[in-house]
Amino acid sequence: MSELEILKIAASVLAIMVAVVGHEIMHGWVAWKYGDGTAKAMGRLSINPIVHIDPVGTVLIPIVLYASGAPFLFGWAKPVPIDMNRVISGGGYGAAIAVSLAGITYNLALAMLMATILPLFYPPQSIFTAFIYLFLTQSVMLNVVLAVFNLWPIPPLDGSQALRFLAAKMRWNGFVQSYEKLYPYGMFILIAILFTPIADIFFAPVGWILHLILP
Repeated sequence: MSELEILKIAASVLAIMVAVVGHEIMHGWVAWKYGDGTAKAMGRLSINPIVHIDPVGTVLIPIVLYASGAPFLFGWAKPVPIDMNRVISGGGYGAAIAVSLAGITYNLALAMLMATILPLFYPPQSIFTAFIYLFLTQSVMLNVVLAVFNLWPIPPLDGSQALRFLAAKMRWNGFVQSYEKLYPYGMFILIAILFTPIADIFFAPVGWILHLILP
């Protein structure tokens, strides 16, 4: 394995950790601000990645994607525990929507920040700056992919949660009841999308966003 490959793997692992751990912490932090201290009480607002690692989403999926030569990596951390009833009691359905979209907001903000910093390290002048450049590049791509993926209105992704709470806020009770019936089948729908050509359509916004934020 070449030095460049080792650097790229290390940069990718660090980028995944920063993206997925921060994503989950933001869910818990916003929930805490609206009166639900469940995540804080269970130590899940910590930046220690060990408490957030999901064996499949944080380890297995990124390794499989990297080994298969996928054009991008993504993964997820262990979801933070949130009592949405407390959140809704503290801030209404608007608060529940904010909690649902907190991780996506973090990923998009981080991607824009990393894209702004990226030109400062190009071209790399040393092994250290090469690592930083690779980390920033992977971070921009990964955070945009995560944001787009989680916006899909498919249970149990964040987009589906935000849509459900928005519908509840608008008192579209019939829609909410029908939508909730999809939840047992959400993972099957996701797998069907991810492993078929239709995934290209669902991930198309990734290219649009990267075109906007990258210099």
